[in-house]
Amino acid sequence: MKPLRVALLGCGVVGSQVIRLMHEQSADLAARVGAPLELAGVAVRRLSRKRDIEVDPALLTTDAESLVTRDDVDIVIEVIGGIEPARSLIVAALSRGKSVITANKALLAEDGGTLHEAARAGNGDLYFEASVAGAIPLLRPLRESLAGDRVRRVLGIVNGTTNYILDKMDSTGASFLDALEEAQTLGYAEADPTADVEGFDAAAKAAILAGLAFHSRVPAEQVHREGITDITATDVASAKAMGYVIKLLAICARSDDGRTFGVRVHPAMIPRTHPLAGVREAYNAVFVEAESAGQLMFYGKGAGGAPTASAVLGDLVAVGRNRLAGTRGPEESTYAHLTVHPMGDTVTRLHVALDVADKPGVLARVAELFAKHDVSIQTVRQEGQGDDAQLVIVTHRASDAALTATMDELRALDIVRSVAGLMRVEGDD
Repeated sequence: MKPLRVALLGCGVVGSQVIRLMHEQSADLAARVGAPLELAGVAVRRLSRKRDIEVDPALLTTDAESLVTRDDVDIVIEVIGGIEPARSLIVAALSRGKSVITANKALLAEDGGTLHEAARAGNGDLYFEASVAGAIPLLRPLRESLAGDRVRRVLGIVNGTTNYILDKMDSTGASFLDALEEAQTLGYAEADPTADVEGFDAAAKAAILAGLAFHSRVPAEQVHREGITDITATDVASAKAMGYVIKLLAICARSDDGRTFGVRVHPAMIPRTHPLAGVREAYNAVFVEAESAGQLMFYGKGAGGAPTASAVLGDLVAVGRNRLAGTRGPEESTYAHLTVHPMGDTVTRLHVALDVADKPGVLARVAELFAKHDVSIQTVRQEGQGDDAQLVIVTHRASDAALTATMDELRALDIVRSVAGLMRVEGDD
């Protein structure tokens, strides 16, 4: 049978593994697709650069646009990342009826609508399993398997770098900077780790997950985002003493009335009995809660060349089958047109540590301020004595706006020297 011709954009960590798998598993892939898969070309920035895998020089080109618009190319795989030129190249391929597989979470979160519209106009497929959680099959279940159900919440760890850092802080007592340095040494963190530790990577993934779960477009700028750079060893130790662990969570949750949903990424304390608490090192895990299916958990390697390439190859098989059958995979589903509610409307719990003056009536004044904002206190305890006295308070569930207003007023009290620790609490409701 006539082979399906594949153009690859990028030959870095992921791209090189895609080439390796296509070569090593060529016979199996052909049997699964129903036709051979043949590499038509590989677009790179520099022809002379040393690569992780040997590539036929005749396949290499620096002219990506010419490659994706060639008449003999059926499928384009994009693993270069970034917004441009990735967006222009993907749109060019889709508009010419080619199918596209991408791992580009940042582009999908920022301008996924443009890509989906180009796929619809060109009658091509757009698959992107590798954009979230690496090898973990997560997007296809949301996109297809749960299409007949009503998803209520998606909650999980979707960034391996931050999970490794927080895990090391928890297990060894290391500081954030020491744990980050170890992650960089092992290759889990980039030389510039900003996208990971400030939550940008996880926020892009949360936007994609929420869009699939709630059938509504979610612009990346509407995702509430907080990173982990302010987490201290003291915060981690305090959580540990209370039976909690700190994780950077992506949380997408439908409101009780079903009319809106929230999308947020921030560090949170979760009970050590929660399944996500046991997710160690650079692994990812995601909970999906649906009305009929109940709770589902997806766990595995969330990054790395081979795991991500595995997801790409899974999409390649699906896209290849579709082309041979003359069909397309599922289009973007945005029929619900739900809106993202502001972070202030999110209902959560709060753990707060207050450095307070050692004098009578302190607890009463603090409790009075919480009551003023209709925030109920679940537990309160005092740590230390005299000038080292600290009140540790855990609230019941309340709106984030009420919790924030309470904290703002607490900081202004003359009896409160500082808010030493502030952390949302999730996973025990």
